[in-house]
Amino acid sequence: MRRTLTGTAASGPTGSPPPLPDVRGLLDGVPRQRAAGSDPKSPSGPGPQGRRPRRPWRLLPTPTGTPFTFFYAVVLALTSYVTAHADTALVRALHENSSTDVTHLLSAPVPVLAASALWVAGGIASPFVLGFLLVLTALERRIGGVRTAGVFLLGHVLATLATEVPVGLAVLLGHLPDSSLHRLDYGISFGVAASVGALAGLLTPWLRGPLLAVFGGLLLRDLLALTDPLSDWGHLIALAIGVGTWPWVRRWAATEAVGASR
Repeated sequence: MRRTLTGTAASGPTGSPPPLPDVRGLLDGVPRQRAAGSDPKSPSGPGPQGRRPRRPWRLLPTPTGTPFTFFYAVVLALTSYVTAHADTALVRALHENSSTDVTHLLSAPVPVLAASALWVAGGIASPFVLGFLLVLTALERRIGGVRTAGVFLLGHVLATLATEVPVGLAVLLGHLPDSSLHRLDYGISFGVAASVGALAGLLTPWLRGPLLAVFGGLLLRDLLALTDPLSDWGHLIALAIGVGTWPWVRRWAATEAVGASR
């Protein structure tokens, strides 16, 4: 079947017919096979040219994209440098004064909870540093900096209280010695564990399951090793706290997505 143009549209200013549209690959008599204005060679169409470019640097924090994670990471880098290069006695005193043990929690709970989150237990080589960078960056890109800080602090504070309050009660009842009131306890690991749990709720099921299984398995392995049972229990509690925030983080992520689309 031949396709022709009729009427005034068939002739141009000089009386010669205008060029016909490209109809290669279309079937005769079948309407709307190609959307108006579409171009099969256009980069916005399907295929490799239409895919969103991969940006691997988005996995790491930036001062504009994820300010909370970025500047918090700068602070942790500075305190880790102090830990590695300052006098041993000075570092020991700083850690002791930042410890969230029972004694400090009773005398100055807010300052010590804030100070304890400024240090990385184990130094810059701790695996929680990598977890901090990747997990908090991903979480902040989805729910914003203020809410990410809230999730982190929620895990840090509640897991600390959940592990230290029983110690205080055990000492009061005579089941533990008084020295347990001065236990050295500081670091970002509780906050990171809670952030992992919260982030899992925003992932697809085939990513959520492996993340929780691998991370939870590592925490259980450490607990069974009995190296530091109190901290290990705190990590599992913090992970559970993060999982408990799913209804809120999902709502926040939806709100951020709507705001970004406007």
